[in-house]
Amino acid sequence: MHFRETALAIEFETIRKEGLSVQIANAIRDAILGGRLSGEEKLPSEAELAERFGVSRSTVREALKRLAAQNLIRSERGSSGGAFVNRLTWEEAKADLVTTTRLLIGMNGIPFEDAIEARFALEAAALPLAAKNATDSQLSEMRREIGCQNDPATNDEDFCGSDVRFHSAIAEASGNPLLAFQLSAAFEAMQPLMNMLVYRLRDRERIVRFHRALADALERQDGSLAAAHLEELWAYTRELAAQRREPRPD
Repeated sequence: MHFRETALAIEFETIRKEGLSVQIANAIRDAILGGRLSGEEKLPSEAELAERFGVSRSTVREALKRLAAQNLIRSERGSSGGAFVNRLTWEEAKADLVTTTRLLIGMNGIPFEDAIEARFALEAAALPLAAKNATDSQLSEMRREIGCQNDPATNDEDFCGSDVRFHSAIAEASGNPLLAFQLSAAFEAMQPLMNMLVYRLRDRERIVRFHRALADALERQDGSLAAAHLEELWAYTRELAAQRREPRPD
């Protein structure tokens, strides 16, 4: 895409005198998020952007710094260098989503019961697809995690990590990359919170039985049976949450 075409992809309407760098950064950001600027595409030079927006190069430079701080663009040196649109990886995006979800739960006082409900509702949506699309490799991964959880030598921290990996394998088994991304991030954000709050109360052997029943149902491609087992696990988690709220005897 030539400079003129690239510049036109960035919507330019009315740039007010106040906060020019913020407005320019927002215009470029909107072009990236709207798909008018693609990953790895080179932006026009500072001089070209300054001419396009009718501002100084220092104002453009400040706008580009803002975009770089948001990890939307990067600068490269050399004869072929300049500012380039970053291509966001799945892992980077998931890390951001996990952090944001944990912050929302922790800072906004979202009740534990609401987090439980959201987490299991999301997984329930993936089960029909997982029952249909799970590969032998994904089923084997679930079995490995069940084996880890069933090992008496597995400590509580490792059990919690295995728990997250088991449910993330179910998300991956859905075969839908966007759904798997959303679910895996939700599991990584909420499952450790749930484990931290109830791990002293839970029966690990019972959790293993729930997980084994889920894997068996998915292997048989029985989405309805898998949903029934997930509902049992959900009910057990609610039971643990209720025990956690009960006052301890003096």
